[in-house]
Amino acid sequence: MTLAPIVFFVYNRPWHTQKTVEALQKNELAKESELFIFSDAAKNEDAVEKVNEVRRYIKAIDGFKKITVIEREKNWGLADSIIDGVTKIINEYGRIIVLEDDLVTSPYFLKFMNEALEFYKNEKKVWHISGWNYPIESDGFEDVFFWRLMNCWGWATWADRWQYYKKDIEETINTFSQKDINRFNIDGAEDFWSQVLSNKEGKINTWAIFWYATIFKQKGLCLNPTQTFVENIGHDASGVHCGESCSFSSDLSLNKHIKLTDRFEENEIAVKRIQDFYKSQKKSFFVRVINKLSRILIGKNLIK
Repeated sequence: MTLAPIVFFVYNRPWHTQKTVEALQKNELAKESELFIFSDAAKNEDAVEKVNEVRRYIKAIDGFKKITVIEREKNWGLADSIIDGVTKIINEYGRIIVLEDDLVTSPYFLKFMNEALEFYKNEKKVWHISGWNYPIESDGFEDVFFWRLMNCWGWATWADRWQYYKKDIEETINTFSQKDINRFNIDGAEDFWSQVLSNKEGKINTWAIFWYATIFKQKGLCLNPTQTFVENIGHDASGVHCGESCSFSSDLSLNKHIKLTDRFEENEIAVKRIQDFYKSQKKSFFVRVINKLSRILIGKNLIK
């Protein structure tokens, strides 16, 4: 089996970076894998010290077959850095495993990702391998399932799929019908399309929603493990696009032997459970808002 290179994107979070690396070093295939680390430059003076701390740390790590550190001389921003880094490495190696600096992996993450990359390399319906999964009920599930949505918390793909990636906001908007948008939003359970519109309005600058859009328009499938191999530890308001309210954690899989499926169709049960998960998150958020408003009103009455 040809092992995919690991491409790791870091910025100014030393603690998160260290936790991610330490977990990756414990992976069964780490010592046989090449690691490329893209370190973005500081956006402003406030970030310089932390960026330098991260750079000192990544220059000292070991535990991999070969480590290459690429230090950006100017600040690219996460989206542009990922698009550029993934494109360069995947064009050279043909396949890739991608991590950001707040993703703690199971010891069998690399094994799962590499086996899936090898197993589905010639199956053109499969576009994306996810290492993470939602904290949903898994009763009745096999080890993996296919569905339409791309998750980017630890992921992998191939050069012949990534070549179609394009971050063209106007083209994306113009080629999606209302029916497409509803299906893109997993039939109205979540508003992913708003990310496309926010990119157009300049409110955010992201890459992943356009990879999802690319896969979606190509009618591609994304593979998910039933039990996650990745935990996101960035939900402490330290990240770029996710604050303290995000709560998508579940226990890491320690299953060394994953049985991959050859049924190339979307798992309707998985989709329904993920839809229910998103709906429950909205309900939970609404309840938190009401409770907060109630506390404010009670506080004001007490003051009076």
